[in-house]
Amino acid sequence: MPSVRTIAFNKPYGVLPSFTDPEERPTLADYIKVAGVYAAGRLDLDSEGLMLLTSDGALAHQITDPQHKLPKVYLAQVERMPDHEAIERLRKGVVLSGRRTRPAEVSVLAEDPQLPNRPVPIRFRKTVPTTWLELTLHEGMNRQVRRMTAAVGHPTLRLVRIAIGPIQLGDLQPGQWRELTADEVEIICRKTGVSSRSRPSVPRASTS
Repeated sequence: MPSVRTIAFNKPYGVLPSFTDPEERPTLADYIKVAGVYAAGRLDLDSEGLMLLTSDGALAHQITDPQHKLPKVYLAQVERMPDHEAIERLRKGVVLSGRRTRPAEVSVLAEDPQLPNRPVPIRFRKTVPTTWLELTLHEGMNRQVRRMTAAVGHPTLRLVRIAIGPIQLGDLQPGQWRELTADEVEIICRKTGVSSRSRPSVPRASTS
């Protein structure tokens, strides 16, 4: 019986969160040469950061199912400086497509985060300053962070996911992946309620 594989990947900007694309745009297949793993959740083409991939279907379902409320943490660079009212609206939830989002943890970063340069820089305008926010969500609506910040008047210019539950992006560089440790998989299993049968093979990291 093949061993279960579960990996963390730092998806670069402009890469599709899938292994194939009829338009031949960059995909996960350009970076991950691990047979049998599939993305547990999505990360949009124009977003960056942490994705989890696994060959365990039950684990993938538990990671993506909002019922289990596995928190996801994002850094969002937004236009201008949100005031207290805008931050409170984000925290309490905003209405998107007729449904109010769940309460979120939102904070304004005092300093810009240390992130690798994006291959396509954000649109820069001298008259429009930007602010970095850290947002923790407990659901996964389509393009949720971008839609939330736009709804309160502060469009997102750059978006980087830095954590999914207990798994942190850490020092993984764009395009790099690593195997999760047995302890990390065990923690995810406990938090989501999936059987702890999931075990990674020998941990390793790769840039391809």
